[in-house]
Amino acid sequence: MNTEMYQTPMEVAVYQLHNFSISFFSSLLGGDVVSVKLDNSASGASVVAIDNKIEQAMDLVKNHLMYAVREEVEILKEQIRELVEKNSQLERENTLLKTLASPEQLEKFQSRLSPDEPAPDAPEAPEAPDGSAV
Repeated sequence: MNTEMYQTPMEVAVYQLHNFSISFFSSLLGGDVVSVKLDNSASGASVVAIDNKIEQAMDLVKNHLMYAVREEVEILKEQIRELVEKNSQLERENTLLKTLASPEQLEKFQSRLSPDEPAPDAPEAPEAPDGSAV
């Protein structure tokens, strides 16, 4: 970089900052790095042009991010629809099973679910027809 054409450290800093900004946004967008050379006679117009380029690059990044977010939202909405549908199906199935179950089966099932009652220590051994344990 030739800094001899700049009068003050501020002009050098502005030049470096603009080059960095353009390089950074260009690398984000996958484009070629744009080189900008300022001279003292057109520095005002060049700064405005650079600012416009930076603004355009920021708009492109924003648009890309908004597109990606919208796409992700659509995927999540579809997953929510599928889960709601599955939940409804399981609720219908549960209701049907409750109506088909005998009162004894429901009571046995409820006793397994209720934490108030202590669970049996060991399962009961089935008895043989003659009354002895198998």
